[in-house]
Amino acid sequence: EGHRPNGETTGGSQAPIFTYTNNWLNSTLQLRKKQKMDFYYRLRNAILAAIQRLDFSLSPSKTIVRLKNHQWSLKGDAQYLIMITVSGLSLWFNGLYTTALLVPLTSQFFLPASPIFTWVILFFSNKYIPMSFRSRIHIWVSILPTLESVLYGANISDILTRYTNPLLDILAWLPYGVLHFVLPFVVAIFLFVFGGPGAIKFYGKALGYMNLTGVVIQIFIPCAPPWYELSHGITPANYDMSGEAGGLARIDAIFHSQGYTTTFKNSPIVFGAFPSLHAGFATLEALFLSHYFPRWRVFYWTYAFILYWSTMYLTHHYLVDLVAGGALAVGSFYLFLTEDQRHLPMINASIAGEEDSIAKGYHSGIRGMLGHRGVNGTWSSVDHHHNGSEDPAQDFEFDHLFLDDQLRLHNRDDEENHIPQSIQNLN
Repeated sequence: EGHRPNGETTGGSQAPIFTYTNNWLNSTLQLRKKQKMDFYYRLRNAILAAIQRLDFSLSPSKTIVRLKNHQWSLKGDAQYLIMITVSGLSLWFNGLYTTALLVPLTSQFFLPASPIFTWVILFFSNKYIPMSFRSRIHIWVSILPTLESVLYGANISDILTRYTNPLLDILAWLPYGVLHFVLPFVVAIFLFVFGGPGAIKFYGKALGYMNLTGVVIQIFIPCAPPWYELSHGITPANYDMSGEAGGLARIDAIFHSQGYTTTFKNSPIVFGAFPSLHAGFATLEALFLSHYFPRWRVFYWTYAFILYWSTMYLTHHYLVDLVAGGALAVGSFYLFLTEDQRHLPMINASIAGEEDSIAKGYHSGIRGMLGHRGVNGTWSSVDHHHNGSEDPAQDFEFDHLFLDDQLRLHNRDDEENHIPQSIQNLN
């Protein structure tokens, strides 16, 4: 028995409290363990469903049949004229790309990525533009810092570069020089596995045409970045000048290398400050992840704003460049956002029976419960017969597997989320 300060005994009332606490801890640990197992179970199902959607055929005849059955329209297929025109700049790529499109296994990856390939070809082909044509295009040196001072009251990028140290250099380098090149692939994988039907195609269009538009602007409206102002002031620029690594030269010094110095010296586009495609990438990634996996949107946009800062800290962009790049990303996202994709996360959540199933990292309700059936009732993974018809019946058994799994998991969730009476008594 315990004793109070006034000498009264407590009567052993502390024992039930310890019992309740112990029960609560055990229940919590068991619940966490089951939730973890369910997460991996659903992750496995999502990966299996994504793999099941793939067409592993290597027969070009299937692609030819699909081409014959395709309903061509100016609105939907005019984009291919742009791609064909730009792809003429790289003949060796045309051969590989045509082969990849003919094979069903590779075409399902290369076709959605066509806008991205078009942008890459145009970017690297820029160095082959004749000097006679380039010399007619004026390079804007002072317009960006002037705009920044007028719009924001100060040269923000200049302020951010006045204090540097190795720790900030590394912090800026990670998003600008590493994650910028890795995250587009990570986002694509997540969208393919968890995003639902059509998500990866939407991503390919938005990313590809955003960058394609940005490169066209950089070619016809070339603007000098902040590092040029630091090195040359406001003296007129010309195309005989080589690019500079700016603040990334300090990263070369830290790692005792010349990687960034050499890369920027040989850059196809030297005066491509406006718009900032680094900002465009980060903004578009944050938009896609927030749309399909909204629970962690704070982290997506935190990364985006850190990257915005890094572009100015490393003297590669002005703030006005970031605003333009972000606006380009937002415009591209909503331009290619279809009605199906606009409502897909809500549809997935309602089918899965959870308010935020996608945000929790679980697989799409449509992909998990209905297998490979699209929002509009069509089947995205089909078996084309000799007449090109679709046979969704072959996926019936596989779809029922996921439906049974989901029902079983929801029953388990109901049991796991039940609060024991002993814990309720604590309230």
